[in-house]
Amino acid sequence: MNELLNKLMMYHQIQKMHRDGWKISRIASFLVLNRRTVSKYLALTEKEFLDYQSTLHTRISELDPYEGFVKIKLERYPETSAAQMQDWLKEHYTHFPDVSSKTVYNFVMRVRQEHNIPKIRPTRDFCIVEELPFAKQAQVDFGEYNMRDGKGKRIKVHFFTMVLSRSRYKFVLFSLTPFTASLAIYAHMKAFEYFGGIPKVIVYDQDKVFLVNENLGDLILTQEFKAFCDAMPFEVHFCRKSDPQSKGKVENVIKYVKQNFLYNRPFVDITILNREVIDWLFRTANGMPHAVTKQKPSVLWEQEQPHLLKIPPYTFNQPKPVCPVRQDNSLYYGSNLYSLPEGTYQGRGTEVIVQEENGRLIIKDALDNIICTHEVCPGQGRTICNTDHRRDKSKKLDNLLLDTAMTFPQYDKALGYLEKVRKAKSRYARDQILHIKKCVANADPDSILKTLLYCIDNGIYSATDFKSVLDKHLQQRKQTGKPITVEKQVRLSINKKITEVIPDTSNILDYERIMKN
Repeated sequence: MNELLNKLMMYHQIQKMHRDGWKISRIASFLVLNRRTVSKYLALTEKEFLDYQSTLHTRISELDPYEGFVKIKLERYPETSAAQMQDWLKEHYTHFPDVSSKTVYNFVMRVRQEHNIPKIRPTRDFCIVEELPFAKQAQVDFGEYNMRDGKGKRIKVHFFTMVLSRSRYKFVLFSLTPFTASLAIYAHMKAFEYFGGIPKVIVYDQDKVFLVNENLGDLILTQEFKAFCDAMPFEVHFCRKSDPQSKGKVENVIKYVKQNFLYNRPFVDITILNREVIDWLFRTANGMPHAVTKQKPSVLWEQEQPHLLKIPPYTFNQPKPVCPVRQDNSLYYGSNLYSLPEGTYQGRGTEVIVQEENGRLIIKDALDNIICTHEVCPGQGRTICNTDHRRDKSKKLDNLLLDTAMTFPQYDKALGYLEKVRKAKSRYARDQILHIKKCVANADPDSILKTLLYCIDNGIYSATDFKSVLDKHLQQRKQTGKPITVEKQVRLSINKKITEVIPDTSNILDYERIMKN
């Protein structure tokens, strides 16, 4: 009776919490119930609920004998999941019934409710962070996003972001290739120029672009980035692994760039994208009031900029403008598509160096060897293709013609005939020749020769018509009772005249005279 009263009180508590505006998932979490149970109780009237509870008392669960074991385990380890509990039951009881995971879950939840053993979820305590002084800190992070070009094709872009922690003044730089140490250094210098100085501390993730290894706080920087940090006046601070909250300001910038700037923006060209993002920074990201400070980052930056450290002179190798190669041996540049020689694409990650000089586009490989050049095309959305970049299909078709002609009794006439078929059906030449080759493969030489001569005399240059004539000759041969034997011989010579050549022979007396001398 007490159990039924407790269930009824829980039913009314669910109804009250729902009337107060609680969501089903929140009610389920608070009362340690399944969401489907809460939904079911909300759909029942009080009478329907009591009738349902009366039916439960008449049912006996086959897991009831294991209630004591489950209770002890949950009291000792309240964070235990139902899946782990099912495994423990199978381990300790060899005759544990073969029930579904859902049945075990419902049973474990029932034990939790009856004995008031809530599931403990570990939580992390957060506290508000005081605003840092001007020029004290900046935060850096990388992001990537899939854009669409004018033809709907997906283009992945990578971007670098740096934000001044006090003023929230932001900088963004895009790249078509993943950021390397040299490209990240270039992005830092561009950000310092944009900010008009350098902050005292910069916060980073433990990214492989910057770090070789980290062992309990012992940081090993990449050689190139370490040289850069030694030459710069700022200090580096690396977050602990899996701790993005320690650089939440730049994490929000990453999300802001994706949702406000990149979302539904068509990709035209990486240069244009970097020009557009600077306009966006001035117009929106740095020009609109921040949700926390309630001031424009550009206004606070005017107060912060005098406190920034001066940029020391630093020489480094400027990253070469690299473009990824598409699978069809082409690349995007200046919102146009330029062709590359066949074989340039060597799988995912293939890149080429692109330089524009005196109105010409010079494309080089990683070793700085020139692959090809193009005239820079004005306008957008055009495809520029060099004629020598198109795949040469004629060589393979020539070989197919030679191989097919060798299956005919008279090679010379067959080759001339196939050449005319090739000209007559230039668009489908390969299909035509392959069809003829397949037809003659199972025919006798006499029928093949008659068909060939008939087609030549009557100007028939179609594979289907050739097959019809050949079928007619084969049928006539069958009616005469002559067996059809397919000639299978290897022709060693392309030209019959070669077979008529008699090789020179030496006289044995010449060898005897040489030996005597």
